[in-house]
Amino acid sequence: MSAKFQAPKGTFDVLPEQSELRNWIKGKAAGILSRAGYGRIDTPIFEDSELFTRGVGEATDIVRKQMFTFEDKGGRSVTLRPEGTAPVCRAYVEHGMHKLPQPVRLWYGGPFFRYEAPQAGRFRQFHQVGVETIGTDSPLADAESIMLLDELLRTVEVPDLRLRLSSLGSPGSREGYLEDLRAHLRAHERELSKDVRERIDVNPLRAFDADDPGTRAVMAEAPLMLDRLEGADAEHFEAVRELLDDSGIAYEIDPTLVRGLDYYTRTVFEFECARLGAQSGVGGGGRYDGLVEALGGPPTAGIGWGAGIERIALAIEAEAPKLTRDVFVAADDALRRQAFGVVRDLRRAGISAETDLAQRSMKGQMKQADRAGARVTVILEDGAKPKLRDMSSGEQREVDLENIIEQVRV
Repeated sequence: MSAKFQAPKGTFDVLPEQSELRNWIKGKAAGILSRAGYGRIDTPIFEDSELFTRGVGEATDIVRKQMFTFEDKGGRSVTLRPEGTAPVCRAYVEHGMHKLPQPVRLWYGGPFFRYEAPQAGRFRQFHQVGVETIGTDSPLADAESIMLLDELLRTVEVPDLRLRLSSLGSPGSREGYLEDLRAHLRAHERELSKDVRERIDVNPLRAFDADDPGTRAVMAEAPLMLDRLEGADAEHFEAVRELLDDSGIAYEIDPTLVRGLDYYTRTVFEFECARLGAQSGVGGGGRYDGLVEALGGPPTAGIGWGAGIERIALAIEAEAPKLTRDVFVAADDALRRQAFGVVRDLRRAGISAETDLAQRSMKGQMKQADRAGARVTVILEDGAKPKLRDMSSGEQREVDLENIIEQVRV
């Protein structure tokens, strides 16, 4: 017997019963974002590696540890995309979207890749849906972005939601704070993890994300950017908060929230689901007012977020709605061809329908109709008039196949 193959560690097969839930989540996202005026964009699964080293930041865990990078046959370094914002901003610059009426509002969805320790709801190949609003620094854009993610998560009924909110200020106003933070870290350098010590100069903010107990103890006494917020940065953050308050969106101010990417400025936010335990994040993002310029475009403000499909599915799968079929057509052996025609006509009319393909008995077909979640079952028995069975009540009535489409829609 030949050796059996398995999916690579950290990847997974999405089986039909799992796919339905994921497609339902994606469909809800598509509807919400399209109604809000966001256009769909699809970027390549692999990009020039420099897009991420320059855009995401060389000091980030994504670039240092998690990217799947390789040389193509032309000797070029390419990377499977680990996140969605840098590719969308690259497309914005490449296609001259700055010439369009601003802001440009885009949404995307698809697979992403990071080499990290696989665990529940977190894989090396994962799927996200995300939005980017590029071309405005208005706090209205921040509030709309957060509001859309809040609407999506509540529409699919993610339980025990918590929104963490903070501001990192603008790069210019952050410099003095970063020097004070570096001084604090150097004063406690022996207590820090090796990884944090190596990044004191290039990105000391990463220390807030550390899991190491010694580092966490040091950071409990660290200075906070939110305490230094002033001028335009403070006014911007206050405006965002007022808009969220007006919208009835609850949030908690968390001055230790920095997210994991170097391009963030001003507003940062993250939605968590307490049901997921330590790995509780289901989506988040922030403002990145310098990213487009760093990728060769004009100075351009932007804000966006990404939400993990696997994380959302894990949070709601126990209470997720059962996805059903409209119609199942059960038939005696002599009438299977007729049943096939009924199913064909129903599908052409936009009604989800199926019939037995495995030669089951009538009793077995009725069980299959129940398993499929059929709302009604058309029963074709040799020598009898066709019947329509309501699968929830068990009531049956005779029907005429010539107008079956109208009758199953009742």
